[in-house]
Amino acid sequence: MSYTNGGKRLSRRNSYTRRKRRGSALPVLLGICLVAGGAYWLITNLWLNQLHEDPDWVGMKQPIFVEGQLMDEEASGAGDQLKLPLTVLQEAVDPGIRYEADTGDIIIASPERVLHMKEGSTQAELNHKNYPLTVAPEAEGNEVYIPLKPLKEVYGIAVQEDSSTGAVLLMRGGETIQYAKIDAKSSKADQTVPMYKRDEERSPIIADLQNGVRVRVWRTGTEQSFVQTDNGYAGYVDNDHVSLTEKKTVDEPKSTPTAAEKKWKTKPVNLVWEAVYNRQPDVGSIGRMQGVNVVSPTWFHITDGEGSVSSKADKTYVNWAHRSGMEVWGLMDNSFDPEITKKALATYETRTHIIKQMLEYAQTYHLDGINIDFENVQTVDGPNVTQFVREIKAMARIYGLMLSVDVTPKSNSEMWSAFLDRRALGAYADYIVVMAYDEHWAASPEAGSVASLPWTEASMRRILEEDEVPSKKLIMAVPLYTRIWTEEKDENGEVKVSSKAVGMDTVQELIKEKKLKPKLDKESGQNYVEYQEEDATKKIWIEDQVSLQARVDLIAELKLGGVAAWNRSFANASAWETLQKAGYTK
Repeated sequence: MSYTNGGKRLSRRNSYTRRKRRGSALPVLLGICLVAGGAYWLITNLWLNQLHEDPDWVGMKQPIFVEGQLMDEEASGAGDQLKLPLTVLQEAVDPGIRYEADTGDIIIASPERVLHMKEGSTQAELNHKNYPLTVAPEAEGNEVYIPLKPLKEVYGIAVQEDSSTGAVLLMRGGETIQYAKIDAKSSKADQTVPMYKRDEERSPIIADLQNGVRVRVWRTGTEQSFVQTDNGYAGYVDNDHVSLTEKKTVDEPKSTPTAAEKKWKTKPVNLVWEAVYNRQPDVGSIGRMQGVNVVSPTWFHITDGEGSVSSKADKTYVNWAHRSGMEVWGLMDNSFDPEITKKALATYETRTHIIKQMLEYAQTYHLDGINIDFENVQTVDGPNVTQFVREIKAMARIYGLMLSVDVTPKSNSEMWSAFLDRRALGAYADYIVVMAYDEHWAASPEAGSVASLPWTEASMRRILEEDEVPSKKLIMAVPLYTRIWTEEKDENGEVKVSSKAVGMDTVQELIKEKKLKPKLDKESGQNYVEYQEEDATKKIWIEDQVSLQARVDLIAELKLGGVAAWNRSFANASAWETLQKAGYTK
């Protein structure tokens, strides 16, 4: 038996040719152990290290790789006919790619483009305009295959196909790739460099790389780099044999900032909602709102499962706002009806119906933006809310509209909080407006602040940290109302709690009338008063310049994108004077 080590032959004689020696058997046993140990070392460190093994994907027709890693599903077709499986695209490119099996709709959306395809059809739409395909998406078994062309259009992805192995290397738009050449460190033409299956000792070799072959370097370690050849082979090569060359960045679809995006990049938002119920406000009675640069009237409502949108919009109000130097971001809600929401957002057809109506309203009334306020939604329908925002964003942008989405602070409430995917919404909307109020709501079982400072800060920080919404995209919405709490005992001696929401002037008039002396409640960061009225105790955590200034300071500390206030009718002049100082320093 012989082994090869550096070209030298290591041999041992047949045991039958050895002469027996007299004396103790211990040396013989010791010798046998040493020989056996040496043989084991040679086998494990020389012979096993030279084993060649095929990669796991050999035998697959069209394996797909992302950053050198083999994906679970294979591609279909080739060249202009190449199609990629939905599950791979969702894992590696965009988890938000949408397939609605009941209708065969496939929707791919980015903040600049929304592309709609139909299973089995070459008729498609890009940003609501015809976009014919050369090859149709198709469903095979449990997988949906999407043609390459629209993927390039929306994401800018690139692929490297190899006809010999069938390998498809998928690279994402904007991804920077380090290339290298294999350097065998030898003048011999047939000298190769081993590519190992794993970055560990005694790993099998999966390829012998020719000198000068091009590879992509996906990861670099202290001794080895994880690289991949054009034909799909991926493994570990000693760094001494990896000679870095150029870096290339995969082209992304071009994106030019809109005039609105440029404008708001350099200034903070100071928004106030205009609550419109049965009639329009008399603009002649609205005083100067110092610092306010956006008004958001509650004009638009989704009224049924077909996606019909009713309007209370008023050109007089829009003209007044524009003359006053304010933009108008019309608010659209879901009528706070979970059943309407479920049906209206369930399909591409109904969502598009809503979007087209809003775009028409925006043009008719010369709106500058859309503010989305969906509340009282079942958690199971949360993904549809996210999808709606993904689909409306690109269209709003094309029409020069800013898009903001209202969200509640995070909590376990299914209908009011749990359905909101704040991370995904923040990736698409221009602004996420956190309605940081109703810590203690109208029917709260105990009296308390509408929005204490510690609770407000914790609410904002959770979204910043847990959902990673950029601070410049986050707007803190503050209350301009106060709840007057009443605590009284019932006939059983139990304390019954009720409340009434009032505006800032009403509270100040009450304090003056009752000759009350507010005291700073350090726990809430607000002024507080308490008084007796017959057999009831009245408690008020006051919204005033003190509480608003504390929020303004917090906005500056967190470097947020601005402030919003609910709502104009509750405010007094001191509110505008204080809130005008809020805003992210761009």
